[in-house]
Amino acid sequence: MAFIKYIILLTLLLMAGLFVCAQEQEQAEESKKKEHEPVYDSISDRVLLRNEFAGGIILHSRGWGLHFRKGHNLSYFKSLNWEIEIVSLKSPKQIKTLNPYFNNAKSYVYGKLNHMYILRAGIGIKRLLNRKPYWGGIELRLVYTAGFSLAFAKPVYLYILNFTPDNDDYTVDIERYNPEIHGLDNIYGRAPFTNGIENTQLHPGVYAKVGLNFEYGNYNSSIKAVEVGANIDYYPIPVEIMAFNPDQSFFITFYIGITFGKRYD
Repeated sequence: MAFIKYIILLTLLLMAGLFVCAQEQEQAEESKKKEHEPVYDSISDRVLLRNEFAGGIILHSRGWGLHFRKGHNLSYFKSLNWEIEIVSLKSPKQIKTLNPYFNNAKSYVYGKLNHMYILRAGIGIKRLLNRKPYWGGIELRLVYTAGFSLAFAKPVYLYILNFTPDNDDYTVDIERYNPEIHGLDNIYGRAPFTNGIENTQLHPGVYAKVGLNFEYGNYNSSIKAVEVGANIDYYPIPVEIMAFNPDQSFFITFYIGITFGKRYD
């Protein structure tokens, strides 16, 4: 299952790469069309395109994910945005380990009860703080968003060593991790990720975030940006990730996002 997860990750990165290449090709074609015309900066031409769509990858202090944002420009200086994000979230205390008594044992995180993933859907405002000079550069915007957050807590399943009463033999069984009976001596390793999906618990909540968006694209119709900021998620029903730590309702993370997209009428 780890192999499948790597395949999924590589597929997502490949899709992102293809998206970037498409953006570069589109820009190259646009440049060819305008090679005999004056080249205008995205600021100096001041053409207001009403709609925009962008997506990209998020790396945050406790995981990573994908985000998509659709916006409507209310004016040159302000836009209304709808966004969807899906991210993973790990405990800062989780550390992978191995059973030292077996050469082919699988790595696992001791004490981890649940894998946590978050789906966010929100609405926000993006305000222009600093326009590019006419010669180009970076355009700075303030982004603030709030909305609905849904946490998925998928139970951890492990390969467990069950010994016979006389300790002469043992079986390896897949069981849901239970810190009361599963310890370092009888955990063989992690089980396939698909085990226990049907026992995933949902934790509805809310989130809010604020960030700074640095756009460096040369054309008004093309979005190329890096965004940094902070995010807070709150769940009335606490989420349990690690067995030996208190359940959490608040999750604060810091993120950096790489975004590509386009503006259009």
